[in-house]
Amino acid sequence: MSTYPTPQRHHILSVLVQNKAGVLARVASLFARRGYNIFSLAVAPTEDPQFSRITIVVDVEGTTLEQIVKQLFKLIEVVRISELDPQKSVERELFMATVRTDGENRGQIVELANIFEAKVLAVGVDALTLSLEGSPEKLDDFEELLRGYGIVELQRTGRIALPKLDREAHSRAVKGKAS
Repeated sequence: MSTYPTPQRHHILSVLVQNKAGVLARVASLFARRGYNIFSLAVAPTEDPQFSRITIVVDVEGTTLEQIVKQLFKLIEVVRISELDPQKSVERELFMATVRTDGENRGQIVELANIFEAKVLAVGVDALTLSLEGSPEKLDDFEELLRGYGIVELQRTGRIALPKLDREAHSRAVKGKAS
């Protein structure tokens, strides 16, 4: 069972905001006041310390999404809003879980971690703590397989995303410089 909405229904908003105290609270409050559910929220400074990027994953209808964007633009600290098409963006998330284990299944869990390129962060007598970075779908698959062993604790960071690079424009630019 996937933790996130189906790819066809979710919308990823990349919101560039001024890096000031209280901005995240105002954005979250806007969603709460209107009863919109946020499936995932990640915020961090950008390459320019004056700005932060808030990546919000929501599951709403098109008209409601337009309303959200209009309301966000009313916040003075919002600089730019982009909806990222999942087909034209790169998404990543971090997953950490502590999984129950005994001598019999420890090797199976470690092998599963190796297959998914996860890392073993801590080893206890009856548990392992694992981490995995990747696409939300990859993390969903890993989580589902780990559930059979018994997840003690689980934490996911929420999605971060950027638009995919335009390879055609880049190759034209490189060719143009070589001429």
